[in-house]
Amino acid sequence: MSKRETPVKKNDVLNVTFEDMTHDGSGVAKINGFPLFVKRALPGETAEVKVINVKKNYGFARLMTLKQESEARVEPPCPIFKRCGGCQLQHLSYEGQLVYKQKQVKDVLERIGGLGDVLVHPTLGMEEPWRYRNKAQVPVGEQNGEIVAGFYAERSHQIVDMPNCVIQHEDNDKVVQLVKKLAKDYGIRGYDDHTHKGTLRHVVTRHAKQTDQLMVVLVTKGKELPNKKNLVTALKEALPNLTSVVQNINPKRTNVIFGDKTEVLWGEDVIYDTIGDIKFAISARSFYQVNPMQTKVLYNKALEYAQLTGRETVIDAYCGIGTISLFLAQKAKQVYGVEIVPEAISDAKQNAKLNHIDNAEFVVGEAERIMPWWQAQGLKPDVIVVDPPRKGCDEALLEAMTVMKPTRIVYVSCNPATLARDLKFLEQRGYTTQEVQPVDMFPQTGHVECCALLVKK
Repeated sequence: MSKRETPVKKNDVLNVTFEDMTHDGSGVAKINGFPLFVKRALPGETAEVKVINVKKNYGFARLMTLKQESEARVEPPCPIFKRCGGCQLQHLSYEGQLVYKQKQVKDVLERIGGLGDVLVHPTLGMEEPWRYRNKAQVPVGEQNGEIVAGFYAERSHQIVDMPNCVIQHEDNDKVVQLVKKLAKDYGIRGYDDHTHKGTLRHVVTRHAKQTDQLMVVLVTKGKELPNKKNLVTALKEALPNLTSVVQNINPKRTNVIFGDKTEVLWGEDVIYDTIGDIKFAISARSFYQVNPMQTKVLYNKALEYAQLTGRETVIDAYCGIGTISLFLAQKAKQVYGVEIVPEAISDAKQNAKLNHIDNAEFVVGEAERIMPWWQAQGLKPDVIVVDPPRKGCDEALLEAMTVMKPTRIVYVSCNPATLARDLKFLEQRGYTTQEVQPVDMFPQTGHVECCALLVKK
């Protein structure tokens, strides 16, 4: 076989055994060391597959016939599981999902971070891993003259119409179906992202678990929304716990959901929810964790790792609307939060007032620029907490953290790969990763959240 040849070709039909799973839930089989990725296949299973795409170092195949099933395989309860891109793991038992996520974290820490000996605890899961999402962001369009709303099919912009979603709170489902019906009744056209025509682009719903308050956000292409008053009246009549109806206007050709202009059509501009003892005001565009039950589990772990006694100064380097900061402020002497999004800092200050917390200070800016300035003012943190986006921490921020020399760093991560990369950087600059706790914030999907504790050597 020459260098350019691969051991498989497109349209080959092969018998394979799956030995692993990828981060997105695909089974991995190897032909003479050449990996084939197959959707909805589980480790230990044997199957007949058909090769559909071949790259230089790997290929993709379709599951044709399953010959030997894994004991962990279950029947997905969602009728559109195979077409919708929202979930990847409904065919794997929940116990199996928790084991898979722990293994995923261990493997990636070893492969990327060189941290094979770090203690990775079993994943903390949910008693009821369904109907947990408090927020739905559902694109709206038209197919064959009918209004459709659902999630995009995997790797496409084709909307899979969704009668209900088994990981969404029931009220979110109810709102989406109701808005579809009302749009049809009142002549509101669904949006077409190819032609940039139509009115209604997205329905966004937010449900507060502890207060049962409900917000409906209608994202439209322009200010015009036909039969606006009738629409609001119909929503109020059908949804007894409705607290807020908001219109967001997004005139741009973009896949970003929200535009810059937001108008309250009826009710309040926020709904309220609590996590533990902390109350939060949530606006249409606030970042707020979608699984509040597991958020409490995650933040309790961050609090445990911070080991606060009431004498510590803490920096929260990606503070958002202050969710972790306010948790920490209950046990710390002083908390400083920094975040690049001005609206988030405004929300954080409001949330601090709401909870009568006066030992948390919030600043707008890039953490890697603000932290050296704080240090120049004589600020010496005992603990630094980071909860970055999926891309992980900016290297300049990691450098700023190590220069400040906190006793402990608590790293909350939504991406094990960037976590492993950043832990490696911190390990090389005087810190030891003591332990990592995976938390299942997103059951039925391939995502896993982690909380890592680092201590100064």
